[in-house]
Amino acid sequence: MAKKALKDVRFATVGSIMKKSIVSIDGKDTVAEAIKLMRDKKVSSLLVNRRAKEDAWGIMTRKDVVNKIIDPGKNPKEVKVFEIMTKPLVMVSPGLALKYCARLFHQAGIRRAPVFDGKEIIGIVSNTDIFNAV
Repeated sequence: MAKKALKDVRFATVGSIMKKSIVSIDGKDTVAEAIKLMRDKKVSSLLVNRRAKEDAWGIMTRKDVVNKIIDPGKNPKEVKVFEIMTKPLVMVSPGLALKYCARLFHQAGIRRAPVFDGKEIIGIVSNTDIFNAV
């Protein structure tokens, strides 16, 4: 197994490790539909589409489902995605160094962030991606 120096990894950028495939859903869809989509696409989070251009994006994660649906005993067929999603999002630039991205995740208490190039979301990066880069 090839070893990279930690200093080289720390100065790598988000754009070099991000996942380019993004799975999204509308906030008006049910959590049951979101769970099915997450299982089918084998992802742990969904980007929630904006309702209008001036609106913010949201995100729904497996943690949201566990903490806001399963724990309180709610029916996922009766709850809409917008009711449990996190919004607005912390987004990162593809040129952001991994060490700063890791610091941002730690300070903001988040595990993943969409990658925004100034015009559109082009990917998503997670703490697992950063960990695997090491």
